[in-house]
Amino acid sequence: MRRRSEGDLAASNDGCKENKKISSTSMLLCCKLFISESRNRAVLDSIERAAHLDPETIIVNKFEDRAYNRVRYTLVSHVVHDCTGQAVYSPLQQTVMAMAEAAFEAINLELHSGAHPRLGVVDDIVFHPLARASLDEAAWLAKAVAADIGLKLQVPVFLYAAAHPTGKALDTIRRELGYFRPNFMGNQWAGWTMPEVLPERPDEGPTHVSRTRGITMIGARPWVALYNVPILSTDVSATRRIARMVSARGGGLPTVQTLGLVHGEDATEIACMLLEPNQIGADRVQNRVEMLAAQEGLDVERGYFTDFSPEMIIEKYVKLVSSRED
Repeated sequence: MRRRSEGDLAASNDGCKENKKISSTSMLLCCKLFISESRNRAVLDSIERAAHLDPETIIVNKFEDRAYNRVRYTLVSHVVHDCTGQAVYSPLQQTVMAMAEAAFEAINLELHSGAHPRLGVVDDIVFHPLARASLDEAAWLAKAVAADIGLKLQVPVFLYAAAHPTGKALDTIRRELGYFRPNFMGNQWAGWTMPEVLPERPDEGPTHVSRTRGITMIGARPWVALYNVPILSTDVSATRRIARMVSARGGGLPTVQTLGLVHGEDATEIACMLLEPNQIGADRVQNRVEMLAAQEGLDVERGYFTDFSPEMIIEKYVKLVSSRED
């Protein structure tokens, strides 16, 4: 898939020029890019240099976790439409590709280890609509990036949620591929242990996996909140029991997914994905964790979000764009 430049768009239809101006302020897409590295500063610097090559994409937030050896970048840019209203271009496509390529060049998955599951160097890329953008536009961009990574970088890509033809869930694909099974010390993920020929055919890219690069998941979905609750205990078995009872899968809170993980030398943590945060929010998750932890005789700290709200992300994006224009 050839990336259409803004020059191509202008040349093809001058009447659509106004669309770009409108889109840059009200039609926004957010990308959360999860990369399996947080301990090597030189590697992160190289990835961030790649992000800054296109000034129309803004990094509005970054979350690093050394225990997990994982970083997440939150990127925002506009989406451009043609005169029929079809999404045709977003600077995010080029930026995400540049960052992914930098990550694949600098990180060897066989040498990676951490306390958070992962299947690839670029482990997960998810697109969310912001402001007046639609989920269809987020899915369009997810599929375009997936095609680029699969073809140009020769990395197997599995699509999920709105980017998948049937809306297949991310956690379903991950279970099929063994994502949740630690392979080192009972609570760590290290190197690459899957067969080099995948049991499931990816949506893009080869069926043969590079052990140094792994697999990439790419999806599009409405906003998801990530909320982590620290448990003041090294008993990861107890933390996993609590996590399961909090989750929808374990009969707990609807639309909540959880993982019980080791987090540093003297604590564990319940990492929560709130699929509908306006319906089941962090307070209900916190209360449920505290109640279940008390039954285990464990103390709990106040949880924390790993990213800003959509409203705060838009606000930060607008401020950063304005400061660049001044």
